[in-house]
Amino acid sequence: MSQTTQTTDRSRRELTAWRNAVFVIFILSGLAMATWVARIPGVRDGLGLGKDPSAIGLLILGMSVGAIAGLAASSPVLVRFGPHKGMVSSLVIVSVGLVLLGVGTSVAHSIPMVAAGLILLGFGNGMVDVMMNVEGTAVEREIGKTLMPLMHACFSLGTVIGAGIGAASAALNIDVSWHLIVLAVVIVAVAIVAVRYIPREAELGDEGAEKPAEPFGQRMRESLAVWADWRLILIGVVMLGMSFGEGSANDWISLAVVDGHGQDNSTGAVVFGFFVAAMTIGRVAGGPLVDRIGRVAAIRITAGLGAVGLLIFILGGPLWLVVIGTVLWGFGVSLGFPLGMSAAADGAANPAARVSAVAIIGYSAFLVGPPVIGFLGKEFGLLNALYLILVLLVAAFLAAPAVRESSRARRSGTPAGPTGPTQTTDSTERA
Repeated sequence: MSQTTQTTDRSRRELTAWRNAVFVIFILSGLAMATWVARIPGVRDGLGLGKDPSAIGLLILGMSVGAIAGLAASSPVLVRFGPHKGMVSSLVIVSVGLVLLGVGTSVAHSIPMVAAGLILLGFGNGMVDVMMNVEGTAVEREIGKTLMPLMHACFSLGTVIGAGIGAASAALNIDVSWHLIVLAVVIVAVAIVAVRYIPREAELGDEGAEKPAEPFGQRMRESLAVWADWRLILIGVVMLGMSFGEGSANDWISLAVVDGHGQDNSTGAVVFGFFVAAMTIGRVAGGPLVDRIGRVAAIRITAGLGAVGLLIFILGGPLWLVVIGTVLWGFGVSLGFPLGMSAAADGAANPAARVSAVAIIGYSAFLVGPPVIGFLGKEFGLLNALYLILVLLVAAFLAAPAVRESSRARRSGTPAGPTGPTQTTDSTERA
């Protein structure tokens, strides 16, 4: 299938600034989440919750509920206000949540205030997660290279920065409220500056674009209509398996190593570190790999590696074998989510609505996966519960053809000239 790309009058410098601005938004999202996670012990102590994990668990549940609500609200907010106002507003909500968290912990010592802060943190981050992916796919299409894996690696970088600042703040006995308030101000200030380098596009619903955006009602109907596209649903299956595998790993790998494989707590933490490192490396290296072999082959290879790694992890054996399984698991789930985003936006009308739809599927799986594994683990044992992820990875492998690129021209690496990429004709995808 051949398809001619659209011309663009944006210079290489403008495209680079746009790309870097989206990188920054991804970093800010990761930074916000890690800032809370890094200070959980301080929040627990400030609220006088003792050593009972159930109270913190309820607070985390509130954040998850807020995140799901944010995912649901993202589409109408994006359609109504566009990604510029949407991303800044979402990060303002995130920052208000961080402020309430800090003040509720160290000043008011109020559980309801902390709970409200976590709900807002989850809500704002749920919305910005969808919007930054919509914007990421837009700049990826313009530049013509696979960038989404690297963007998600930027989110991971943000979590590393947030964890480091949190650890340093705790070590220096910096009050939780001051830590979170300062980070909240930084997040809003950086977001306001970053979006200035993101061009406004009527196709994404931005006001002030060169051509007027369609009326809100029409855009909302078009946004809902994409759910009838079976190819989009199959892309969602790919993202479902990968997101379920990633989210469950984040919450359960350490405990599975300790309870399932008889290791101590520190070893469980180290093994989890191998998983996170493998995911990050996979996302940093994933873009050039995808540009060389295509999305379908990349999904099949990574899903296969993930399934093999997960099986090794479940069956166990010597610790080195468990670590190998963990690394393969991490590589296996590293590309499914970002490549699903790219596939949803590629070669079809209304890319913003399509990306928003699959993002909701992916993030919902990310949030729902851990408690489902916990429930199954209680009934059948934690390691046995992980077989559900294996089934979903196989489903992602089978659904891989849905992510096939409909426009190879944007993946051909055609450099942007002084006035942007020239018109080229796409070639057949290698699957």
